[in-house]
Amino acid sequence: MAKIYGSVGGRKIGKAIAIHEGVQAELDRKAFEIAVRAEEILVQHRVDGHAEIDIEVADNNRYVVLSDERGQKAALSIEYGRQESIVVREDKDGRKHLDVIPAMDGLYILATASNLPKKRKGKVKLD
Repeated sequence: MAKIYGSVGGRKIGKAIAIHEGVQAELDRKAFEIAVRAEEILVQHRVDGHAEIDIEVADNNRYVVLSDERGQKAALSIEYGRQESIVVREDKDGRKHLDVIPAMDGLYILATASNLPKKRKGKVKLD
């Protein structure tokens, strides 16, 4: 009867596979491929925004990220869209103004580039 080991060289089998040179190279290749597709989609929609596509490396994983850190910090709205909202703004003279931020459909840049289903995040109910 065969015996199945849960570790290799003192490491859990999953970790041993994850750190394998070939697996890491494939992760780099796939992340780059997705990032290139995402950048192509983003460029089609960019007017004057600051959003960009980045690849983050953490531990043994790769993450393709839509970042808007330099702009309006609106990466979530860019990806999934947003509902219309009203914001109260105060000017330098202390007068209050209501600004309407229009609704926007999501572009699903990361989902499209990754060939994942386009799913809108659940609605949050505010009391």
